[in-house]
Parts: sequence; structure tokens; C-alpha cells
Amino acid sequence: MVDGSPIDRLALWLMALQEIKLALDEITTPPDVEAFIEEAERRADVFYEAGLGLRFPNYVPSDPRVVYAAMAYLKENGHLQGKLFCEWGCGFGIAAGMAAMLGLNAYGLEIEDDLFARATKLVTDLKLPVKILQTSYLPEGFDESEGHGGKDLICPDDRTTAGGLIAPPMYEDLDPSEVDLFFVYPWPGQEEMMMDLFSSVASHGSILLIYLGDGEIEAFMLDESDRSH
Repeated sequence: MVDGSPIDRLALWLMALQEIKLALDEITTPPDVEAFIEEAERRADVFYEAGLGLRFPNYVPSDPRVVYAAMAYLKENGHLQGKLFCEWGCGFGIAAGMAAMLGLNAYGLEIEDDLFARATKLVTDLKLPVKILQTSYLPEGFDESEGHGGKDLICPDDRTTAGGLIAPPMYEDLDPSEVDLFFVYPWPGQEEMMMDLFSSVASHGSILLIYLGDGEIEAFMLDESDRSH
């Protein structure tokens, strides 16, 4: 990690996350993926040039070619346990679309009405098998709060006040414990919160791919082998 990274290495240890070193220099973007990216970026430009993005003044898109290279590297080098992919806060659905083009079973989560509609239209128009769900990346019972230097995750108790067990977290028909690869580009100050969320809802061997801005991307595997349950 470069100096000034928002990710705390002690926090990684406490969350049982193991970093996966990514070697992306030799991975090129195939022509069909490049065409998809160009069309998605064209639609995003239309959205913002029409003044429709005023609710997201600080939005800066991830570099889709870097994201594609990282996903391809993880798949080609055998890091993925399976094919289930989930993009938290998918926006226009670009990462989810590229995941589908890599042969993954792709889901995108987007709560904003306009972005949800545009992501759905993009993958539908281009006939990509992506399921876009209009829901928050925070499952029912989870919340976030202002912490020192960033957002903190609030996790639900595992039992109700009457002593019954709380249902496991779900995103409609998507069980996050079954997801093999998550992707997120968090807002500034949300980096560790999203890693905490990953540790809370994912299963052993699942991978979080997190874009940190300026072409920087990192991958972490949840390793619960040494955790006591």
C-alpha cells in the first residue's frame, strides 16, 4: 500500500483479511469489454452533461480498465472459490457488466432511483446477464455512523430482545455469505467501514476488491481459519 492509504493494517489483522497481491501490467482489456466501457462512459457523460448528477457532486468514477484487470487477474489465477459477484453501490453498473463478461454471475446493488434505472437499462440494452437490485449495500439491521476519521459500521445484535435469532443478512434474493467476489469504490472515509461490512457478511474465502482512487486497487480475502467461533 502506498503512503497515505486510508486502510489501516492493524484493522486488517483484526478483521482477518489477507491481502492478495495483484499483478495487472500484463492484462489487457479485450475489444468487446473496451466497447462496453466506451458505451457505458458515453451514457454516464450524457447523464452528467444534462445536469442530472447534481445529487452526487463529489462523484468520481473508478477506472473501469483497472477494475477489469483486477477481476480478470483474480479469476485467471484461481483466487475465486466460485462465480458469484456483487458490486456494492453499482452506479451505472459498469463493474457488474464487466464481471458478467468474465463469466461471473453478476449482481449490482444500487439504491438511487435514477442510477438503478440507468444501470438496468445498460445491461438490458447490451444483453448482459446482470441482476441489478434496488437496495442498500447495508442489509436490514445494519447502519453506519460518523466515527473518528470516517464512517463506522453498526452491526445488529444476533438475537432479538425476546431471545430469538435474527435472520442472516440478505439482499432480496442474494445471500451475501454466498458471494465469491465483492467490488466497491467507497466514498472517502468509508474504506474501513466497507471492509468491516465485508468481514461481517461474507464467508471464509470470499474476496473484496476495493478501488481506492487514482488507479489504485487492492484485493483482500476473508480468512476465518484462525478465528474462534
